[in-house]
Amino acid sequence: MQPKYKRVLLKLSGEALMGSREYGIDLDILQRVAGELKEMSELGVELAVVIGGGNIFRGVSEAAGNIDRASADYMGMLATVINSMAMQDALEKLGVYTRVVSAIEIQKVVEPYIRRRVMRHLEKGRVVILAAGTGNPFFTTDTAAALRAMEIKADVILKATKVDGVYDADPVKNKNATKFERLGFLDVLNKGLKVMDSTSISLCMDNHLPIIVFNLFEHGNMKRVILGEKIGTVVS
Repeated sequence: MQPKYKRVLLKLSGEALMGSREYGIDLDILQRVAGELKEMSELGVELAVVIGGGNIFRGVSEAAGNIDRASADYMGMLATVINSMAMQDALEKLGVYTRVVSAIEIQKVVEPYIRRRVMRHLEKGRVVILAAGTGNPFFTTDTAAALRAMEIKADVILKATKVDGVYDADPVKNKNATKFERLGFLDVLNKGLKVMDSTSISLCMDNHLPIIVFNLFEHGNMKRVILGEKIGTVVS
């Protein structure tokens, strides 16, 4: 089986790692996702991963209260480092060579983000987990995913979610919601669809970088997307 994409960036939300918990990391989900990442890596795909921090702390959440926005965002970035280290541990227990690189330097724990070094890791078949967002407040991990995908010359962004694509309404609340198989970037912006934030969508549009939105929780979906099966919604 030949993968359709050579180098991909996978965007995972921190909330996806919570499972049914209200906070933190569900280790069963962590291990299952790590297993699917291993399958992708074994196909010869060069894989970079961006994980959010919403299961621990989000700068724009109610939990942030009246904390200064910049400080709250930095706290959220540190939450992504915790998630990234957990995923690294799960992958390495499966025998997958993994590196965590951070936009905020924490030298005793993870490598600093250096673009050329990340490119070498990918070329050597290592999974690279990109932590701490862009390293700047006021930017989401969606924007970090778009930025890093372009820096490493990824072929596509895979956006893993709790639903099987992009709908015109919340499919959990509205059973009549219609799923889109394909969308243009301008459609997403004009209709205000919750694919990724507007900054990341604009970055992808300007650089012709496609996004595939798919259901993380259907086993084998990651592999199906990589092999070119019609899964989820394609934004291009």
